[in-house]
Amino acid sequence: MSKLEMLRNNPIGLGCMNMSHAYNTPVSDDEAIKGFREAFEMGYRHFDTATLYGGGKNEKVVGEALKSVRDEIFLASKCVLYIDPEKGKALDGRPETIKAQCEASLKRLQTDQIDLYYLHRRDFDVPIEESAGAMADLIKEGKIASYGLSEMSADTLRAAHKECPVAAIQTEYSLWTRNPEIAVLDACRELDVTFVAFSPLARGFLSLTIDNLDELAEKDIRRAMPRFYPENFEQNRALLSDYVAIAERAGCTPAQLALAWIRAKDPSIVSIPGTRFVEHMRDNLGAADVTLSSDIVNELEQLINRDTVAGERYSAGQQTEIDTEEFA
Repeated sequence: MSKLEMLRNNPIGLGCMNMSHAYNTPVSDDEAIKGFREAFEMGYRHFDTATLYGGGKNEKVVGEALKSVRDEIFLASKCVLYIDPEKGKALDGRPETIKAQCEASLKRLQTDQIDLYYLHRRDFDVPIEESAGAMADLIKEGKIASYGLSEMSADTLRAAHKECPVAAIQTEYSLWTRNPEIAVLDACRELDVTFVAFSPLARGFLSLTIDNLDELAEKDIRRAMPRFYPENFEQNRALLSDYVAIAERAGCTPAQLALAWIRAKDPSIVSIPGTRFVEHMRDNLGAADVTLSSDIVNELEQLINRDTVAGERYSAGQQTEIDTEEFA
């Protein structure tokens, strides 16, 4: 089986970010390494990390955890977004930066080739063709096997694909974030590009892992997201009682219901839910065995959609980083 076949044949991968970045308090390196190894043992084969996560720390623990099984996994990482020691989160899509970040990623991941390397966000100051050209160079040099895009539009996908064929595009997709349905999913089918869904559990909302906002760490990125503002969060929580009832009728957990909905929409989509907890990893992986009836799919879409969810997915400031199409 080729590495890209491994990507496409594993409907549930592991988003590794949560161990080191963005949500709540990062776990220790030892805990993260142990968690990634347990994920492999229970059946995960697709691991997704990034230069940004923990300022490279996430790549380091992923590399250390999985170096002994490197040939048995599909390893994805990302460039362009990174942590500047002085300025904090930064973005740079210039070819020289992409190539330098790739060298650093290879070293942290303890590998000589990354299976899939994403442009984490579009740098609007750099033509996408230039960034894609840098990826083409890295493929020719054998440092990456393929490349992808993250949170980019169908038009950007087509432009990048023309410069160098794109293997995958990764974008937020879940019951409460449907933006890829505007154009990106159709473009993926047209170009034979794999679609990878991040935050398929709506950042923990659909897995019922957030009882109240006070549980979120002070620097948790969800605090800055409108759907988690107190007034919107309470309105959105009102949807969950019916959602849980649907999960019970479907014979699965709430998290599995959210992931199975994505599979029902398009079985070629790969989801990469993230978690710090081994029991949640196991629960999420079990979604691959859940099949939903068309009636349940329709019921879910009537319950949770862009008209019933309160708040935008990003603030106005955050939205400036995103190239994905928006609903009118």
